[in-house]
Amino acid sequence: MNKKILSLLLLITPIFTFAQEKGLDQQIDEVFGKATGWFVDLIFYQIPFSDDIKVFWVLFPLIIGATYFTIYFKFINFRGFFTSINIVRGKYDDIDHHESLNEPGISEVGQDIKGTIAIENHEGEVSHFQALTAALSATVGLGNIAGVAIAVSIGGAGATFWMIVAGLLGMASKFVECTLGVKYRDIDADGTVYGGPMYYLTKGLKSKGLEKLGKILAVLFAIFVIGGSFGGGNMFQVNQAFQLVEHITGGEASFLHGKGWLFGIIMAILVGIVIIGGIKKIAKVTDKIVPFMVVIYVAASLFVLISKYDMIGDAFLQIYNGAFSPEGVVGGAVGVLVQGFRRAAFSNEAGIGSASIAHAAVKTKFAASEGMVALLEPFIDTVVVCTMTALVLVITGNVAAENASLNDAQAILLTSGAFASVISWFPYVLTIAVVLFAFSTMISWSYYGFQGWAFLFGRTKRTEYTYKILFLIFVVIGPAASLGSVIGFSDAMIFAMMVPNMIGLIILAPKVKEELNKYMHAIKARKS
Repeated sequence: MNKKILSLLLLITPIFTFAQEKGLDQQIDEVFGKATGWFVDLIFYQIPFSDDIKVFWVLFPLIIGATYFTIYFKFINFRGFFTSINIVRGKYDDIDHHESLNEPGISEVGQDIKGTIAIENHEGEVSHFQALTAALSATVGLGNIAGVAIAVSIGGAGATFWMIVAGLLGMASKFVECTLGVKYRDIDADGTVYGGPMYYLTKGLKSKGLEKLGKILAVLFAIFVIGGSFGGGNMFQVNQAFQLVEHITGGEASFLHGKGWLFGIIMAILVGIVIIGGIKKIAKVTDKIVPFMVVIYVAASLFVLISKYDMIGDAFLQIYNGAFSPEGVVGGAVGVLVQGFRRAAFSNEAGIGSASIAHAAVKTKFAASEGMVALLEPFIDTVVVCTMTALVLVITGNVAAENASLNDAQAILLTSGAFASVISWFPYVLTIAVVLFAFSTMISWSYYGFQGWAFLFGRTKRTEYTYKILFLIFVVIGPAASLGSVIGFSDAMIFAMMVPNMIGLIILAPKVKEELNKYMHAIKARKS
């Protein structure tokens, strides 16, 4: 199968090269843009608050939902933080095999809906740590590098404060959706896990007497996640990685100039090797790449901050003073949650529902245990990594108002320049990091897209390889063509995922509270 995929990629290469030379890709992009523009405009419609301030409507369900879950679950994003760390460390792994599982009030198998009973006695496919890194690999990436630069350019240093607030609130949304992802997952006879919003929307809403609504929302989500996997989770990633590699190797003088297809083929081969193996293979790769990337990036950020330690106090003062100014509010809300989400499409993802697909494969009998693990994602992605980037940009003075119209490629170079002002050789390391970020994001989003594909078209090997071959073809297209409208459409589909997902989360929140109480009871029983 790997040889067939490689042969197909080599076969289609001349087609994309010809299309690029003749400008066919631009023509296709224009036609596609005209046909899908209404959908993009609908998802990214801006509500005017004044002559100068317009806010994307998608901001409101994300923030309002996250705030609601924070209050409803009694600030689980704060009081459950250290418990979450202990779960990742494996401190409570023995609970799954504890005798108290059979006690009333803990297992409560009899109350589960038909079709999920056997699942609670199945181990799953990956560990808590692997599920976390697999999901993080789709969120930690260009949004942390380019999206932050754009956000701070728009709103100034104060945007950093609102970015942190958004990350802290998003922890609650991630807890809810990933708990549901495990509770309502399906497991085939061979042990393959199928989970995510498609399943908790159908099963969960059916248990609430809303079967028809659940089916409609699940199908919509599946369609949106497939489209998002081809664009924002694929073409966008490889395109931006190629631009930075081309720049660092000489720009127009680079041996890669005009050869995006070659870079695409190399990435497609590497991605193909991993995704053919499924979530277990993906998890084995991401649990090594993600910690390495985060440690390298945070270490470089700390080096810059230590080198400029005398400016840290002033930087935090700028962040605090700017947080409550109109400029800061606009920059934080619009710049991070809209600019960052739309342009990078994976910086945080709380409320979108995608991460619950990866977390559903975890080895556990307690759904809430994985929800607790998942709430660490926005903290690592936004509160830690994004804040580090923002501090580096503020301290080095590499962000100014005139940069507010930056696109992602320019923003990456801006962040690279900020690090280079202190660590001259770091742009080369950052380039490698960006390629790894793109690679890990693509393999995780291939899994997300496939889950939606399997939900719609079945779980046969033929449908599986059909999707994966299509995904790899788009990896080649990404850096070789100018497909701005396609990227815009796919990003809109990712945000559209939020609509059916958030409806389900609100309705099923009481189910999550039951799971949380069940798990906390099990922890107390273990201690006693």
